[in-house]
Amino acid sequence: MAQTLGEIKALLASHGLTPKKKFGQNFLHDGNQMRKILDAAGIVPGERVLEVGPGTGALTERLADAGARVAAVEIDRDLEPILRQRLGDRITLHLGSALAGKHELAPEVWEMVGDEPFKLIANLPYNVASPLLANLATQSASMTAAVVMVQKEVADRLTAGPGGKDYGPLGVVVQAMCEARRVTTLSPGCFWPAPSVASAVVKLTRRAEPLTDDPAALSATVHRLFSKRRKQLGAILGRRTPLPDGFSPDARPETLSVEQIVALARWLG
Repeated sequence: MAQTLGEIKALLASHGLTPKKKFGQNFLHDGNQMRKILDAAGIVPGERVLEVGPGTGALTERLADAGARVAAVEIDRDLEPILRQRLGDRITLHLGSALAGKHELAPEVWEMVGDEPFKLIANLPYNVASPLLANLATQSASMTAAVVMVQKEVADRLTAGPGGKDYGPLGVVVQAMCEARRVTTLSPGCFWPAPSVASAVVKLTRRAEPLTDDPAALSATVHRLFSKRRKQLGAILGRRTPLPDGFSPDARPETLSVEQIVALARWLG
């Protein structure tokens, strides 16, 4: 039975809990939107799924019912009794942060998924979405896909193409490794408590052949370029720096495609 808004509130109240702002807790309760997430994920019974921020387990229960072997990471230890009560041994649960630092995944997360192919499916807390997705896209070839709920601003950055204000380091690095598309957009009313911003679901599908085999070098180049995104390449790199064929020193980083930035990063070594 899917968790309703009333049940989510009752589960928390029965343990003397309320949503915690410090953990970015906005509980998704819209059943239609959860179905869209599962439809986009295309769960195959028996496959491994990583969920970050399961909360009271509303989405987790649907994943387990679909046959997924769920590895859930929850930073709020107060939610453990609810998750144990609702899901028992149907999931593997780690209590703690999914990140060991801004640029590093927690070792416990690596241990949970190992080298086995997995999908990331989650209503991600806003404060971990960008670093988590960037880390998994670049460091874990085992992540075959991700279907994640994120702040609309993050979704815009993940899916942006050249020329717009949302095009930048996050989108370039992630799109070099994965194809990105928006699945749906959600109003604040789909969550409790309602956040102050809109949210969106994005699907990332790992490319059969990533555009780069050195995402660390690409990331370094991207951040170098976009720290001065409105300046010309010649001004950023130095007018005496040779550029590959087809690149003009007068071009601005925000006008270059992902493929062009990958080529430039490879050229710069």
